[in-house]
Amino acid sequence: MVMRLISSSKSEILTMSAKELKEAILASEGRVIMGQHHVTLNTGLVDGATNTEIQAAFGADMVMLNAFDLADHAKNIGLYEMKSGRMAVEPYSVSQIKQWAGVPLGIYLECPDDRARVAGERYVEAKPGRVASKENLLRIKDIGADFVVLGGNPSSGTTFEQIIAATRLAKETLGDDLLICAGKWEDGSIEKVLGDPLSERPAQDIIKELIDAGADVITLPAPGSRHGITVEHVRQCVAFTHSYKPGTLALSFLNSSVEGADVETIRLIALMMKQTGADIHAIGDGGYAGTPMPENVYQLAISIKGKRHTIKRMVSRAR
Repeated sequence: MVMRLISSSKSEILTMSAKELKEAILASEGRVIMGQHHVTLNTGLVDGATNTEIQAAFGADMVMLNAFDLADHAKNIGLYEMKSGRMAVEPYSVSQIKQWAGVPLGIYLECPDDRARVAGERYVEAKPGRVASKENLLRIKDIGADFVVLGGNPSSGTTFEQIIAATRLAKETLGDDLLICAGKWEDGSIEKVLGDPLSERPAQDIIKELIDAGADVITLPAPGSRHGITVEHVRQCVAFTHSYKPGTLALSFLNSSVEGADVETIRLIALMMKQTGADIHAIGDGGYAGTPMPENVYQLAISIKGKRHTIKRMVSRAR
């Protein structure tokens, strides 16, 4: 029998298959916390620990690595360690970080479209090691990641057409070996994010296509962090996700750099996220050094799952 993810220890988590991880998230009844670590901005918030470990230590049940370069690991400076002001010779592997953090780790792959318009400058250029190609999907599996997230960073020209195609490719390439998360919660200046009432396409049509393409998790914006998005907008998307194909999960993402706000703001948004019915509640990397501040991860965790489960995650990573 699969344990709830929020109740699982490191030794239990590290042996979970993708199917078991999905069941463990579902069994947690909307209380799973996901952190996001941007691995090309800085070596880390503090010496002697990666941001991924810090997020898990403050209550995150999963961590997604953003901007991870699968073609050139030397660029992933967030997985290097700093000691006494000196940077290590090479980065730690995903498998090693997962052992230390004790939580499932995933990789964010971008789905840009060179033809897509963006508002202002296109300042995020597609990099071969970060896009959703078959080669990179196989690399993700090889390095020991547990899930892949398909989307796009702000101003990268992400389109649903590309995300749906990438989801289909991921399912064909990975099968059921990794959890596939897909959707759009950012890069919505021209083509709107899922749930935005100004979108040219109904959100339900897009969600249906993503699920039919093989998505296990639909990623959505969080009310209160994405402008113009309300609880009801996201709630409708979550309800359709859960009903169209029972067992499909929904994720609400607190981002737009609001993850760098004060803890009171995080608390208020967390309560709105809870009302959406999402299974996973994620917090972005827009703080310092490629991570939200630890107290904001902690606040999201205690607002969503209470101190009991937050403390358990903080201490059970060693078991």
